[in-house]
Parts: sequence; structure tokens; C-alpha cells
Amino acid sequence: MKYNAVRNCAVGRLFASVLAVAVCSSAAKAGATDGVTFRDIATDAGSGLDYARQESPRDALFDALKAQPVLLFSEAPMIPMKSHGAPGVVIFDYDGDGDQDMYVTNGPGAPNALFANQLQESGTLAFIDVAGSAGVAAVDLDGTGACFGDIDNDGDEDLYVLGTGMPNRLFENDGAGAFIEISAGSGTGGGDLNPSGCSMGDVNGDGLLDIVVANTWSSWNDRFEIFDAFGDIEHNQLFVNEGNNVFVDRSATSGIRDLSGFPPELKGSAGITWAIAMVDYDQDGDADIVMVDDQGEVLDPAHGGFDRGMIHLMQNDGTGTFTDVNVEAGLNRVGAWMSLSFGDLDADGNMDMFVTNLGDYMFTLVPRPFPYTLGSFASRWFLGRSDGSFSDPGVGTLLATPFGWGGIMTDYDNDGDTDIIYQGGLDVGPFVEASNPGVVLRNNGAAGFEYDLDALAGSTNHSRRNVQGVAGGDLNNDGFVDIVSVSSFDMPEPLPLVPYNVDYGSANDASAFFFPSFTPVSASEFVWNGMEPVDGSLSVEISSAGNGNHWASVRLMGTVGLTSRGRVNRDAIGAVVRFTPEGGKAVMRPVLGGASYASQDSLVVNLGLADAHKGTLDVLWPGGVRNRFYGLHASEQLVLPEIPCSYDADWNSRHSYRHCVTRALKELSRAGKLGYGLRKRLMKSAMRAFAEARRPDADDDSSDDAGRPGLSRRDRHHRSKKHHRS
Repeated sequence: MKYNAVRNCAVGRLFASVLAVAVCSSAAKAGATDGVTFRDIATDAGSGLDYARQESPRDALFDALKAQPVLLFSEAPMIPMKSHGAPGVVIFDYDGDGDQDMYVTNGPGAPNALFANQLQESGTLAFIDVAGSAGVAAVDLDGTGACFGDIDNDGDEDLYVLGTGMPNRLFENDGAGAFIEISAGSGTGGGDLNPSGCSMGDVNGDGLLDIVVANTWSSWNDRFEIFDAFGDIEHNQLFVNEGNNVFVDRSATSGIRDLSGFPPELKGSAGITWAIAMVDYDQDGDADIVMVDDQGEVLDPAHGGFDRGMIHLMQNDGTGTFTDVNVEAGLNRVGAWMSLSFGDLDADGNMDMFVTNLGDYMFTLVPRPFPYTLGSFASRWFLGRSDGSFSDPGVGTLLATPFGWGGIMTDYDNDGDTDIIYQGGLDVGPFVEASNPGVVLRNNGAAGFEYDLDALAGSTNHSRRNVQGVAGGDLNNDGFVDIVSVSSFDMPEPLPLVPYNVDYGSANDASAFFFPSFTPVSASEFVWNGMEPVDGSLSVEISSAGNGNHWASVRLMGTVGLTSRGRVNRDAIGAVVRFTPEGGKAVMRPVLGGASYASQDSLVVNLGLADAHKGTLDVLWPGGVRNRFYGLHASEQLVLPEIPCSYDADWNSRHSYRHCVTRALKELSRAGKLGYGLRKRLMKSAMRAFAEARRPDADDDSSDDAGRPGLSRRDRHHRSKKHHRS
């Protein structure tokens, strides 16, 4: 047998006693304050957001188990994984009209949805589902995650959609509001695997977006691999863009399959990866890969097992070859890791990450067969250090955190620091983990967080939604980030939510519930209670934007193919933005091609200024070039192009740097990508940055150099860089 029957029997007895708790209704939440709050418009008449996530075919297997006279607890691994599906959502401007649209995956027999935002057309936030006419309905696909990016650098967003047990789909945007499927010819199908998420980025610095895919195990018709150490688990995949929309599978040769932290006898094994991201975590100008794996029911080393669920940090050598440095970085920490998001939480200039986890509450029902330490499976943040490692500060005054799938880092209240938002519900078969009512964690500016219980108090009760994908973006162009989430199924009234009845001292205790799908009739036997959830839903929570804080937003544009020296993909995916409001602390926003579970945020970078009226923007572009823009004003919404002339490079003279910048700006103007006013501001900022990066006596303008650039920071770095190695 692939699981520990003795352990499951013990768990079954405890589970039976807990499920005997009386049904309880949710506690009322406090009313909203003057802070930022959210309102769900998905059910509003006229919103156009008609979506229902239909069940996957494997739900029939679960129905057969429900129909049995009794379900033995030892049969729990036979329950299908995510039988109602695993939908994701991306926020992107697919039609290039200046507002953000949404793509949401669905199950076979139901079309995926492409909700075209009508803000620019009508002045009203409303949507039209155009998936059918746009060619991305993918009705036969059991859709999971999705990600997007301009894979051919033609100025529009292409779309990559994942499905369980069938090849993935790549859709090329034709620039006229429709897509053409190019999966077979592109080499990105990936086989009949079971992926959960994807991310785009440029791994080899050629200006073309590559795709990395997070895979799980061979079949979601059961969940044996959750209990089995390394059963039929699938390796992750890397598809490298060769140009002309053709990709080559470099999974086996790139190093992404060489995972650290396993015992020697398991070298070469794969993990169950729920989320994956390409991100320049060490800010050296290339795209690294972070992937988070699930420990499942495998015991950890402290209790006779070994680490399986870890955060793998694949460091890029600049050529698309990766080394897993998770042990050296301090990320070989056991968890049921589910999602990723990145930013600078403590304003120290290093990139931090937030990773969702199993949470503290469900161990009340299904504990490990050893004493549980509060916080050991909490959703948590890791703080980056200057040497490339990470510290785990714990969750502080939160004390306990709920389960989570998708999550984002964003300054939701525009007060100038980086906050965290995440949601999620877990269907384990006999019960549904519903402890997450929608978590908003407000940062005190130094990576100390508190629950903002008021932010979602007037919105949808996410405890009744089995949320999967979560993404963020400004849908109504008011400068405040909105939240989009999609669930695999919902539990409407009168289906009961039962309180965990724990007292961790956490503000989340009062909203920690579960839904009992089965009723215990003995210590190890259960009977389905006959209550069926309904199809999953879409939630579009719009920020009230009412606290008076200032904001600005930028959309970065790489200039490969537009300027003679341009190296960066058109979407600037992989860039790292640092913004310092006047008188404030610097915040960080990496431009990501996917990180949240099964989902991707908008590429528009929203920046909070609090009460400042302007600030300074620094951009580290893929490849290592640095640009600086002074005087980004409150309420500005700018498209800032790559100027392929790094102000901190080893230039021969001020003249040579100025020549490089002038040439790039002229080329962008001729291409129709840059207006006169912004061109002047970019030129002025570039020369000021050049001067401020040097001592006054080093500013030599006497050379006759014709504009040959010096070495970029990345070039200098890769000449001397010593990567973490075991």
C-alpha cells in the first residue's frame, strides 16, 4: 500500500470526533472603516462577468466513492485531486486598448472566459466575454493555470494555457483582437502531463520569452502521490524560445531537474510543484527560477522521513543553466508550499518572497502523527539578505495563518509599503478546509503584518468559495489594485460551515471554518452527508480607493527590435522596479510572467506614494542595464521604455553615454513609441543619473568616443560572479 494505514486509522478516530461538532454559522465581521475596502462586482447586473467553473470528468470518480454505503478512511487516497478543477486567472491588456482584461480557465465542455474590459469604450467598468470569437475558448480543455507574454515581440500579448492530462495550448495574438493556436508547431504542448502553473521570462538573455511549467503527478484521478514519497511525480519543464514562435524543450539539460535537499538515494527525483516563477531574485540581471513543492503526507526528517516539500531556488548562470541553491539560501524548509509572490517587504533593497502554505487550522482535524508546533506550516514570508540567502522571521503577531492557494504582494492602500493578499480553500475529500475568508495583511513598513479585517468585510465571504487562482491589477484605472479570484466550487447557504473551535489568539480564529463532506459513523468509516457544493465562481473585488493616498503607475517596454542596442523583451518581463517616493522608503516591484498559483498579475506596476507628490524610479532591466527616472508625479500613468545604456556602466566618457541615450531615444521616436515631452524627461533623467553615479572629478566629457558603451553591470557581474554551490 502507498500510505500508512496505521497512521490513517489514528487520524480517522480524531477526525471522527471533530466532525461530530455541531454546525455553526459564521461570526459577524466588524464594519468597514475609513481605510481601503473592496466590493465584489462579479454578481452585479450589467457587469458581464458570467462565469461558473464546471466540474472535471474525474468528479465522477468521487461521486462513485460518495455512493458507497461507507467510505473507509484508508480509501482517502482514492479520492480524486481537485475533482471540480483547478482554475486560474490572468489579468492583461489583450487588445491593447489601455485597460486590463481577464482570462479565466474552465473545465471540459465549458469554454474558458476572456472578459474584455469596456472601460475605454464606454467609460464604465463592465466586461464582455469574447473567448469564442477570439479563439481561446478551448472548450475541450480541462484548464488549470495560464500565463501570458509577448513571445514574438510584435507588441501584443500571447497566451499559454495549461490543462490536466492533455497537451498545453499556446495562442498567438494576431494584434486584431483574436488568437491563433500554435501549440503543435511551437513545441510547447509538453505531453499529457498534469501541470498547475507556468511563468514566462528570458533565461538566456536573447530578448525572447521562454516558458517554464510546474508539473505535479501522473494522474489526478487519485491522490496516492500525496502519501507516497516519490511515486509517479512529473518533472517541471522549460521551453526555450528559438524565435519564429518555435520552442525547444531544455528541461533535461538546463539543470532545473537537479533538485537539492533530497537524500542521496533520491537524487534526480521530482517534487509536486504547485507554483513556479521566473524572477531575478538576486538582481544580477538574469531570470532565476523559484518553484515550490508539497511535502504532502510524507514525514519530515525530524520524524523518520525526509524533505520533499521545499522551496527550490534555481540560480541562473546567465546562459539558461541553473543550479539549485535552496540549501545554501536557507529555503530547504518543509512545507505544503502553494504559491509565490515577490517584493521588498522591509525596504532593505533585497528581494523577499511570500509563500502560501497549509496553514495552522486543518491540523486540528488531520494532524501529523507527532506534536504540531503552531506556525510550522503557516503561510509565511522569507526576507532576502544581501548574500542571496533568506531568513524566516516567523509570522509575528499574526500567530496563526490560514491555508492559501493564490497570493499577491501589492501596496493595496498606496501608503508606500508592500502588503500581502491571499485566498484559498482545500478540498481533501472528507472535508473542505475553509479557514481563509480572504486574507489582507497590512505591512507596518518593516515586514510586520496585521490582519486588515475590514478590507473585505463588505465583500464576498471567501470561506464559502474553494478559491484557487488569485491575481491583482488595476481594472478601473483609479491607481489602486483590484483583486480577481476564481474558485473550483462554492458552498452556499444552507451548507454548514463548522468552526474549528481553536484559540490560537489569532485574529483569524473567529473565521476559521471547515465544511464536513462526510459524517463519521465509526472511528474509520464515513458516510457522505448528501450536500453538494455548486459550480465555482469568479470574484472581482474593486478597491474603494478612498483613503486619499497618492499613486502612480508605469508600464515598462523592452526595446528589442525597436532600438539598435535593445536587448529586453517587449513586455519587460524580468525587470525589477524600485521606487522611492519623495521622503519615503524604497519599494520593489518585479515584473513577473506568472507566480501566483495558476495565475498572473497585470504587468502594469502600481506604486503607492502615501502623501508624497512625486518619486524616483529605478529599473534593472533583464541583461543588467539600469535606468533611472526622476520626478514620476502622482497620478501619472506612463509607458517607460528600455534605454539600453546603463548609467552605472564603465563608460569612457559622459559624451559616449549621452550619445548612446540620444540614439536610443531617436530610434524610439522614429518608431512612434515616444512622445516629445517624455523624451525630454528621459534624457534629463539619464544624464542626472549618470552624474550622480560618479564623483565630480570622474565626469570627463573630453573624449571623442563615438558612443561605444562600457560593460553593463550584468557583464561585469558575470565575469566575477561566484554562484552558490553545494
